[in-house]
This record gives sequence, structure tokens and C-alpha cells, in this order.
Amino acid sequence: MGEERAIVQVKAIPGLRLFETTARDGPLWKNARLNCRFSRRGGSAHFACVSLVEKTDQKDFGPSPAQLLKHPLAALHYVPRDAAIFLAGAIAGAAAKTVTAPLDRIKLLMQTHGVRAGQESAKKAIGFIEAILLIGKEEGIKGYWKGNLPQVIRILPYSAAQLFAYETYKKLFKGKDGELSVIGRLAAGACAGMTSTFVTYPLDVLRLRLAVEPGYRTMSEVALNMLREEGIASFYYGLGPSLLGIAPYIAVNFCIFDLVKKALPEKYREKTQASLLTAVASAAIATLTCYPLDTVRRQMQLKGTPYKSVLDAIPGIIERDGVIGLYRGFVPNALKNLPNSSIKLTTFDIVKRLIAASEKEFQQIVEENRKEEKQDTSIKQS
Repeated sequence: MGEERAIVQVKAIPGLRLFETTARDGPLWKNARLNCRFSRRGGSAHFACVSLVEKTDQKDFGPSPAQLLKHPLAALHYVPRDAAIFLAGAIAGAAAKTVTAPLDRIKLLMQTHGVRAGQESAKKAIGFIEAILLIGKEEGIKGYWKGNLPQVIRILPYSAAQLFAYETYKKLFKGKDGELSVIGRLAAGACAGMTSTFVTYPLDVLRLRLAVEPGYRTMSEVALNMLREEGIASFYYGLGPSLLGIAPYIAVNFCIFDLVKKALPEKYREKTQASLLTAVASAAIATLTCYPLDTVRRQMQLKGTPYKSVLDAIPGIIERDGVIGLYRGFVPNALKNLPNSSIKLTTFDIVKRLIAASEKEFQQIVEENRKEEKQDTSIKQS
């Protein structure tokens, strides 16, 4: 019996492709998958596989506590990427919502005043300055932040879900060449916006009721009253136009941000100022395009609204207030959305750069530790 020999053969197999789960970049031990394709022609089979070296370097040569204290950024390597995005998005979103809460309250009052005042009211709409004075006169300084707590509670899961979903959908919509087209970016943004909106929509309805309807003091009081008088379906009033409104807004906003950032020269792409300006521009275009659907959504959410559908609401608003009625509250909304969106997207961009920098720094420490270990081994052997 002859001695068996190990044979390694490398050749291209026509039609053999990587699984979708196999990334083209990054270490093989993180993403390599078994790839095979069988054919019954002539009883033959095409087979390909990758043998992986056991992952031990990261454990054996990882940073010591002293090294982590000296290079704190490397510690971020131990935080899962999704968790880092979640925390950054949640904190940035909550801060942005709190800072811009007065503008949001003014916008809501301008959007809904005509419906709350009644169809026969002589004063069917109020202006920006008038809304500011009305809130201050009737409710004082605290009135500008009325309804902010449920909004902050809502934005924590909303920001996390939106950013996480966007990254996930971008992977799903990549083409066969591994690239993401403009249509793919728009689809990823639209799906991310709808996913996060659906998950957090009931909190948005509660915030609106607490902000514009008198007599309520707490969110729980509003929720119990809605359940008792209107049923559980009331928590999803206006969901249709809300999804229709947020899908194009997030799609346009995220897509423009990504494309402009990608088109910038390399030296500007890494600067925070570039991210901030790009985010402001993308948010401005998205807001101008999609604002009318937001007005329709708000008026359909109100108790006793005369509108039953989007097709019913749009002509009704135009008949009562003219085309300008669809853009009531646009100025405070734009002033609110621009910093909100710019803070969110800029923070997201910064976090991704920090994650990349932390991985690079972590690997540098690992390489240094490996070299020191080799030197120590060589000294002992000599």
C-alpha cells in the first residue's frame, strides 16, 4: 500500500460564487463560508472549501489592562458595532429632541390649530410668532417642553432601530457585484424609516395628544383614556400617511448624505464639518419634499378629525387653508429637523470612524504583543 499524499489544487470553477454572507473585505476568520456547487453531469461534482486557522491570536496577544488604560480607544473594539451605533444614536437623538422641543411644540400647534378651533372658527390658522406668544401666555416657559418626555422615550428606540435597520437593509440591497446602487440606497432608507416608525408609532400618538389636547397631565392618563374611549386602534391612527411620509424622507435624506460624502475628496471625507454640512443639506431637501404628508398625518391623528384618509385630508386642508395649509409650521419644523438630522447623521458617521480607528489601534497592540512574544521566545531559546 503506497503512502498517501496531501494534494492542494487551486483552480477556477465556472459559476461558483461566494455566498451572500461572505464579505469581500476583512479577516477570513470573521466571514469566510464553505462554498460548493454540485453538478450531476457525468456523475462529477465541483467542490470548493476554505480551511481556517484556529483563531487564537486575538486571545493570546490581546491588550493588557495597562495597555487599554494607555490606549483607551482600543477598548471600543470590545463593544459590538451595533451596540455602539445604538448608544450613539440614542444619546444624540435624545439631546437633539430636547434642544429643539420648543420648535416642535410650535410646529404642532400651527399644524393642528385649525382643526382644534373648529370648522366654523373665524381664526383657523395662526402664525409662527403668534404660536410662540400663545404657548407662553397660556402655559408659561414649561409649556414649550410639554410632551417632550414621551418624545425622548420614543427617540431612544427609534434612533437605534432606524440606524441599525439602515445598515442591515444596505447589506440586503447590495447588487451581485457587492456595490450599493442609488436605488438600493433609497430602498434601504425607506425600509429603515418605515421599520422604526412602525415600532415606535404609539408613543408618537401619545406625545401629540399630550402636547395639543388640554386636560391631560401624564402620558399614562392619555393612554388609558384612548383605550377606554377609542380602543387600541387609536394608537395607530394616521399610520398609513406616517409611513408614506417617513419612507421618502429617510430615503432622500440618507441617500443624499451617503452619495455626497462618497463624492467628497478623501481629505474632506473624514472631517466632522463636512459631515455636518452634508447632513444639513440632505435634511433640507428631504424636508421640503416630504412636509405636506407630515401635516396630513398630524391632522389625522387628532381626536374628532374630519379626515378619514389621505385622499380626503389633502383636498380638505387645501379647501380650508389653501396650498399654504399643507406647509403650516414648515419654518419651525425645518429649524427643528436640520439640527436633529445633522446631529444624528454626523454622530453616526463619527461613531463609524471611531470603530474603524479602535479596530486599527487594537490590531496594532496585538501585533506589538506578538513581536514581543517572539523576541522573548528567541532570547530563551538562545
